Amino acid sequence: MNVFYEESGSFKVGSIVARNDASLQVDTQHGKRAKIKAANVLLEFSSDLGAFLPAAEALAGELDLDFLWACAPDDDFDYQTLGAEYFGHLPTAIESAALLMKLMGAPMYFYKKGRGRFKRAPEEALKAALAGIEKKKREQAQIDAWVVELEAGQLPDALRPHLMTLLFRPDKNTLEYKAFDAACRSLNLPPLRMAARVGGIPSVPEYLLAGFLMEHFPKGAGFGPLPPVNAPADLPLAEVEAFSIDDAATTEIDDALSLVTLPNGNRRVGIHIAAPTLGIAPGSEVEKLVFNRLSTVYFPGDKITMLPDSVVEVFTLQEGAACPAVSLYVEVTPDFEPVGFENRIERVRIAANLRHDQLEQVFNEETLAAADGGPDYPFKDALTWLWNFAVALEKRRGKHDPTRPVQMDYSFAIEGGRVLITPRRRGAPMDKLVSELMILANSEWGRMLAEAGIPAMYRAQSMGKVRMTTKPEPHIGLGVAQYAWATSPLRRATDFVNQRQLLAMIRGEKPEFEEGNAMLFAILRDFDAAYSAYLGFQDRMEHFWCLRWFTQEGVTEPTATFIKEDLVRIDGLPLRLRVGGLPELTAGERIRLQVVRIDELMQEIELRYLGRLEAPPALSETAVG
Repeated sequence: MNVFYEESGSFKVGSIVARNDASLQVDTQHGKRAKIKAANVLLEFSSDLGAFLPAAEALAGELDLDFLWACAPDDDFDYQTLGAEYFGHLPTAIESAALLMKLMGAPMYFYKKGRGRFKRAPEEALKAALAGIEKKKREQAQIDAWVVELEAGQLPDALRPHLMTLLFRPDKNTLEYKAFDAACRSLNLPPLRMAARVGGIPSVPEYLLAGFLMEHFPKGAGFGPLPPVNAPADLPLAEVEAFSIDDAATTEIDDALSLVTLPNGNRRVGIHIAAPTLGIAPGSEVEKLVFNRLSTVYFPGDKITMLPDSVVEVFTLQEGAACPAVSLYVEVTPDFEPVGFENRIERVRIAANLRHDQLEQVFNEETLAAADGGPDYPFKDALTWLWNFAVALEKRRGKHDPTRPVQMDYSFAIEGGRVLITPRRRGAPMDKLVSELMILANSEWGRMLAEAGIPAMYRAQSMGKVRMTTKPEPHIGLGVAQYAWATSPLRRATDFVNQRQLLAMIRGEKPEFEEGNAMLFAILRDFDAAYSAYLGFQDRMEHFWCLRWFTQEGVTEPTATFIKEDLVRIDGLPLRLRVGGLPELTAGERIRLQVVRIDELMQEIELRYLGRLEAPPALSETAVG
């Protein structure tokens, strides 16, 4: 006697050798001895073992599935009952096997209810299942058509609007992803290479920006409709005229300075900070925007501002206007010793917006050291005195070191697709002047807030690590006991929050954020993460434009300064790279390199060591940020 049985989803036949209650031993049609479960046996037969399965499979292929379904009763049924109805007689062993194959192979038509028993699917369920099959066929046909286009180097129109999503945030369940992934695997290309191959990456900066926006600005970088914001009109007018010092492209002018001589011979330095918190109400839509964006994003050629232009224009310290400001006045002796501090909420007349590119030509180390005092220029006396005060402040912090190697900062400008990378000596008079006075304001305001018991957001540094905290802690790198970011409220949410706290302190009011406020911690946490991500994006964009600069300028053999191990700093660029095959070198040693390969798409550059330069480095250069 032979058996027809199911095993691991396949139909098999075998000749019975031994039998017990739960299992059988059989010799298969291929001559192998096997042990099978009795429950898996579908039927027994005595006909030829070798011809049985092919005959049953051939007959099963001829059976009309739709007619079988139509013949089946609504209730559970035995397959032999359906076989008698279908064949018009009690089915033979081969017919029974063929029928079982057909029924068990069509789960959409028939539900299995036990060994040899089935129930036909309801009509609506069957129609839905068949429609699903047809849909999958159509979808697969669409996928296949897209793959053909991609393999031919063409980007299907239907995939074009989804390309950045496919690269940065792919949904593996979409047809677009399945087609793109299939083409990548077919051509053995990574997704980015595939996108470039089909013309989907015409501009690497646009590609990088699209990925950044998708991650951090999923609704777009633009601003929706916002209620108007107005500056208070009843603020007292300060009896000073202030000036700001910024890059030529700066529109969010947060800080300005003033200087007056007091009757006692001392000087009074005014540090004036734009005051958007005077016009942006707590809980307002604009404040929510601040806490959502958290910071202005800077990158070569453009920026994404924290606040819309309509708000910035109201509060920026614009030349010729009397602008609302939170001012810190510092009384300073002729020996440059601060002896008194005073806070005021007021309007300040901005006499000038001085710009780096013009000011540095007349206000620099050479003109300051000139025996004749150098050329005349606006605010010369104030700038010269403030420069000397800044040097004194740097000494008070223990950070003044004239022997320290000069470092460089770099500014990027994109003009007609060309990148201009302009170095500027870090610690130049105009930079030091502004930075020292901002450090003074941030540290003193941090001290005042702490003494008033009002929480704020601080930058702290210990053991070389910089972190954000709501407690006043030392910033070792700056040499101050505490450092609260408060001088850029148009550009950073931390400064905006700290200005709110300052206003409450100055006015003697209850602060918006009190000790232990969960919202304050949430803003700090979100800001820290966002600010790091924004700086990372800026670094990636600057890295790309540095690579573009090599090709643009035709530089094939750059020089570099050795740092350590295989790390070098390219001269004239904010670019640190690893170079293999370097000989034994000393830190600071200059070397010549050769550009072997630049891949802008993957942001890769390969350099080869050529030899040493004899001249020692004139400058120690570091990247911005």
